[in-house]
Amino acid sequence: MRLEKCWFCSSTVYPGHGIQFVRNDAKIFHFCRSKCHKNFKMKRNPRKVKWTKAYSRLHGKDMTQDSTFEFERKRNRPERYDRNLAENTLKAIKKIDKIRSDRASDHIKNKSFSRLKTGKVQRQKEARKQLELGIHLVKAPLALAQDSSLCLPKIKVNVSQAQTEENQPMEE
Repeated sequence: MRLEKCWFCSSTVYPGHGIQFVRNDAKIFHFCRSKCHKNFKMKRNPRKVKWTKAYSRLHGKDMTQDSTFEFERKRNRPERYDRNLAENTLKAIKKIDKIRSDRASDHIKNKSFSRLKTGKVQRQKEARKQLELGIHLVKAPLALAQDSSLCLPKIKVNVSQAQTEENQPMEE
């Protein structure tokens, strides 16, 4: 069973599925669905279309360099069938898939960690501010009066007369 890759979005095209386009120079293009075929006919660049694998790799959203991709490469030389080799290969495929999925999750976690961390800090600041403004809703007013640690300290600001007199000439 030969599994092809979609020329546009790089997804897998199973036998009997998708569209095959042969250009005048005998170059064969495989497409997984009509969406990819139509985008190809409209001469769209897969690196500029956000839902394609090429876009996500180009913009650092997907792993590009990993040793597990070496196993996925297409090899055109035939291998002599050996039962032990086939058995070992199937076991290795399971291990490689697990390693690849673990590395992909680590990649996503590391890429978005800084963004998630800053968002978490910002949400905590907003939550503290909202709690300080609405503490009277959470605690009874008598409890707030007795325990001064629950309230914000009141700051007195002295305004000098010179500053207020400077602002007066603006009237018409």
